[in-house]
Amino acid sequence: MHADATGRLFVVATPLGDVADLSPRAARVLAEADVVLAEDTRRTGLLFKRLGLAAKGFSSLHDHNEQARLDQVLGLLAQGLTLALVSDAGTPLLSDPGYRLVRACREAGHAVSPVPGPSAVTAALSAAGLPPYPFTFLGFLPRKTSDIRRLFEKHAQTGATLVFFERKTRLGKTLAAAFSALGERECVVAREMTKTFEEFLPGRLSDLAAAPPEVLGELTVVVGPAMDDGQPTPADEVRRVAAEVAREGLRPKETARRVAARVRGWSAAQVYDLLLVSK
Repeated sequence: MHADATGRLFVVATPLGDVADLSPRAARVLAEADVVLAEDTRRTGLLFKRLGLAAKGFSSLHDHNEQARLDQVLGLLAQGLTLALVSDAGTPLLSDPGYRLVRACREAGHAVSPVPGPSAVTAALSAAGLPPYPFTFLGFLPRKTSDIRRLFEKHAQTGATLVFFERKTRLGKTLAAAFSALGERECVVAREMTKTFEEFLPGRLSDLAAAPPEVLGELTVVVGPAMDDGQPTPADEVRRVAAEVAREGLRPKETARRVAARVRGWSAAQVYDLLLVSK
């Protein structure tokens, strides 16, 4: 590939599972790049092997070393080299490393070109059967239940479909937090997209939260916009009861304990977090 005077970074989408999804242009860019920046060089090396491609060179770039690698990568671009950035699967930067690098390249005056292709976000939206737009991508969710609930609360009134990634071991807790914060909504859990055991598991948040599907593999969750049934959400009920209890002039934590005693399915800590978010 002919190198630009100041080099060029290609952001290349790679297959989620089926290698046939790699575009001819992406295959050409990867084969001709002077260096392929990979989240996991071993995994990307296996992809090259399956595709029959030979890389000129690999270099790792992941969450833990991205900042430290910026000067090195910018130096390669300054030499006029062509680089390709890939993640383990799908489109880089979408919950994968690369944002800091792309920003640094732009600020340094180096060209950045997308090579579009597979994305778990758009793949799930296209096949879930829920309103595809507007949508909000939340990436991987926080670890703490209170932070998850706070995030959902933030997006509860936007009218957008929500898309996020989740691990199988956390799915039940996350769906329960979503139901508490968002109320009843349609939901689809997508797993192993484009792979042998691909599944789209639809249902209502209340049902999926009560009995989370037992799934393996990588999960993409799509939660539809609020259902227009005129019913208050669980969070609305907590706020209503809290407003009644607050008239007694209690401290916030005591208020939370009183509310939790009256509202089924909420702990005092969860009520306290919700009231803090609602201020």
